[in-house]
Amino acid sequence: MGVPPEVLERIKRLREEINYHNYRYYVLDSPVISDEEFDALMNELRNLEDRYPETITPDSPTQRVGAPPSERFNTVSHRVPMLSLDDAFTEREVLDFDERVKRFLGIDSEIEYSLEPKMDGLAVELIYERGMLVQGSTRGDGYTGEDVTANLRTIKPIPLRLIERQVKAPVLLEARGEVFMNKKDFERLNRERRENGEPLFANPRNAAAGSLRQLDPNVTASRPLDIFCYGVGVVEGHEFKTQWEILQTFKRWGLRVNPMVGKTHGIKGAIDYHQRITKIRPSLPYEIDGIVIKVNSLELQRRLGTKARSPRWAIAYKFEPAQAVTRILDILLSVGRTGAVTPVAVMEPVKVGGVVISRATLHNEDEIRRKDIRIGDYVIVQRAGDVIPEVVKPLVERRTGQEKRFVMPKTCPVCGSQLVRKPGEAVWRCPNPDCFPRLVRQLTHYASKGAMDIEGLGPKIAEQLISAGIVRNVADIYRIKMSDLMSLEGFAEKSAQNLLDAIERSKKTSLARFLYALGIRHVGEVTAQILARHFGSLDALMNADAEDLRDIDGIGPEVAASIVSWFKEERNRRLVKRLLDAGVTFTGEPKGRKPPLEGKSFVFTGALSSLKREEAKKIVQNLGGQVGSTVSRKTSYVVVGENPGSKYEKARRLGIPVLSEEEFLEMTKGGT
Repeated sequence: MGVPPEVLERIKRLREEINYHNYRYYVLDSPVISDEEFDALMNELRNLEDRYPETITPDSPTQRVGAPPSERFNTVSHRVPMLSLDDAFTEREVLDFDERVKRFLGIDSEIEYSLEPKMDGLAVELIYERGMLVQGSTRGDGYTGEDVTANLRTIKPIPLRLIERQVKAPVLLEARGEVFMNKKDFERLNRERRENGEPLFANPRNAAAGSLRQLDPNVTASRPLDIFCYGVGVVEGHEFKTQWEILQTFKRWGLRVNPMVGKTHGIKGAIDYHQRITKIRPSLPYEIDGIVIKVNSLELQRRLGTKARSPRWAIAYKFEPAQAVTRILDILLSVGRTGAVTPVAVMEPVKVGGVVISRATLHNEDEIRRKDIRIGDYVIVQRAGDVIPEVVKPLVERRTGQEKRFVMPKTCPVCGSQLVRKPGEAVWRCPNPDCFPRLVRQLTHYASKGAMDIEGLGPKIAEQLISAGIVRNVADIYRIKMSDLMSLEGFAEKSAQNLLDAIERSKKTSLARFLYALGIRHVGEVTAQILARHFGSLDALMNADAEDLRDIDGIGPEVAASIVSWFKEERNRRLVKRLLDAGVTFTGEPKGRKPPLEGKSFVFTGALSSLKREEAKKIVQNLGGQVGSTVSRKTSYVVVGENPGSKYEKARRLGIPVLSEEEFLEMTKGGT
C-alpha cells in the first residue's frame, strides 16, 4: 500500500515550513513563530516519517543526526585550495597591502573592499549539489581536509537543503565558512565538564574544533556549535561578480553570514571598520581575532591571483595582541632540524591572553641586539597573532645593573661543531647533520601527520631511538625490529607492534607528503603539493634545475635554489634511495614510464553519472595530470557531465577540446 497523496503533500509542506523557520531564526535572526510552535511542526513531521519511513529523505530536517560512529575520518581534497591569509598588525601594513594591490593591477583609483570580522574557529567547506548538502570537510592543510559530513549535518544553522524562494540554487556550490562556539556556550560546556570530572577546553576555538572532530556525530550534536559562511570554492550554475554579492546571496539561500559584514570604497574605510570592531570586540558573543579585508571584485581577485600560501587579494588585519610583563631568567639555544640555532628566552611564567607562557623565541642574534634584550631584564611579552609568544621590548627603566648581555656562542651547544652564518642570513646554523637535536627533529618531522603520518613516533620516542643507536637517519626507521623497541623503556609488545604497523603503513604515501617529509628547507606542505602536481614524479623533480623550478607559479628563486641544492648533495640522494629501497612508494605514480597525462590539465563541469568528482580528479592525478577549477587557454580538456555550466561555453569559445564522461573514461583507462 502506497503513501496517501495528502500525506506526501503534508510532509512536503512541513519540510518547507521548518526550513523556512530555521532560515528566519538562524540567518535573519527574526523568528515569526514561538519555539513551541516550531517543536509542534517537527513532532508532526517526525510522526509522519515514523509511520511512512519510505518518505524519509537525506535532506529532511529530522535527519540531522543518524549516522553511526566512525572509526576514523576519510580525507577530502579541496578542488580550490583553502589558503590561509597573510597577517597585518599595524595600519602601515594595511596601507602597504593596498599599495601592493594597486601596483599589481596597475591602477591608481581606490579599490572597493569587502569587510568581515575574522572568526576564531575552524574553517570548513560545505558542498551542495542541486541545493542538497552532500559533503562537508575541514580545511586541513588547505589542499586536503577530513570528511566530517555527518557532524556538520548536526549543526542546526547549516541548511541540509538551500532555500530557493528568491534565488535558484546552483548545480554545484562549495561554500566556505567558520564553525565556532559562543563564549557563554563555551563556559557552560566547561562547567559541565568540570562537574563530570572531564578535562576542560582551553578556549572556544579548541572546544569547537574538538566538538566537530568527534567520531560519534551524537557527541557533536550535543555541543552548541554555530557557523558563519564567507566564501566559495567551485560554483556551477550561478555567476558571482563580487564578494559582497556572494555574502548577500548566501543569506537568500539560507546560509548564515555574519551580520557585521561591510564594504568600503578605499582602504581608509577598512581601517575605520577595524577600529569600530576593536571597540565592540569585548561585547561580542563570540571570539574574533581581527578583521578580513578582501578585494570586492572577483575579476580583480582573479587578476591578482595567489602566492604559494595565500591570496594576493585578501589580508587579515589582526588585533593588537594581549601583553604582560615578566623577567628573563636565561637565554638558551635551540637547534632545529635544518641546523638553525635559535636563542630562546626562559622567563618567569606569566599569563598572556589566557595562556601561561615561560619561553619565547628571540629569533636570532641580530634581533637580540636590535632590541637590546639582556638576561635579567624585565620585558613586555605578547602572543603574536594571539598564538606565538614573543618578547616585545625590555623595560630599560627597571634595570639594576646586574643584567647580562647575551653573547652568541661560536660552537653548537650540543655537538660542539663550529657554527656557520651564510652571507645575507641572520641565522647561525650547526652544519653537522648528525647533531642529536637535528636528528630528533628530522625524525619527528618525517613522522608528523602532514608528512608520513607515523602515529606514535613523537619526540620522546625519537630521542630514545637515536640515543640507543637504533636510528641514525630517517631511513633507519624501516629497519626497526620488535626486539629493538622492546629494549626501550615504556614499550610493551602491543605498543611496539602498533608502532611497527604504523611504520609499515607509511610506506604507501603520496609524492607531496614524501617531499614535505624530507625536510627540505623552505618546502612546506603547500610547496610540496605544488611540486608534486607540477612534476608528477620524484625523478623529474630530482633532475630539475633552478630555471625549471622558478617557472612554477608559487616557487620563488630562494625556494628553487634550496631544492636544487638539497638534491645535489650526495648524502641526500643516498637517503632518498634508501627510503625507496625500503619500500616507500607513491600512490598514483606510474613506474618505469612517463605518466600518460603529464603536462595535461583537466576541468570538470556538470554532474557526472558513473563516478564522483573526487574519483575523476584522482584518476587524472594518478596518471600525472592536473585538475583545474577554471577554464583558460592553458586547459587541455574540459570534461562535460549533465547540465554543464558556463565552463562548457567558455571551452567552446576558446577552442578547448571537450570530452564526454564516456570519452574521459576511455582516455584514462587504468588510472583508477
